[in-house]
Amino acid sequence: MTGEIMKARIQNPALTVPGAFNALQLLAASVHDAGIPEVTHYLVQLRASQINGCSVCVDIHSRELEHAGEPSARIFTVSAWREAPYFSDAERAALALTEAATRLADHPDPVPDDIWDEAARHYSERQLAALVISIATINAWNRLNAATRQIGGDWAEQVIQPASQPS
Repeated sequence: MTGEIMKARIQNPALTVPGAFNALQLLAASVHDAGIPEVTHYLVQLRASQINGCSVCVDIHSRELEHAGEPSARIFTVSAWREAPYFSDAERAALALTEAATRLADHPDPVPDDIWDEAARHYSERQLAALVISIATINAWNRLNAATRQIGGDWAEQVIQPASQPS
């Protein structure tokens, strides 16, 4: 695509199908009272989006981390979290669970007990449920955006700022 103007194949399906956008937004919002730090959700969303090649979501969730005051070193090394010293054990467990639940078809046991058990050491059952929903939701967004080649860009700043301000 070098030299070509990037263009989405169609409008985002969540905006085309009545009720889809609101349903996805409600699902995403449902996990925020489970006691998981907001930054952990952003890390999970960024990592799944990197795996799935969703430029829109990588753009948005990188900016969310920046708005949340996260240092550049943490944002830049999410894709190499195992080798980077910047993540807590709980964040590492959430990122490992994210990778496993995002790459379901890559392994005969998609979410092995050791990954689940490590996440369960750091998160309650309710928090684990919220993490799984958060991972599933970002994967849905990634698939909608990647399949239709949605384009990220400067508009992401406008999407994030209203969402980051207290309601």
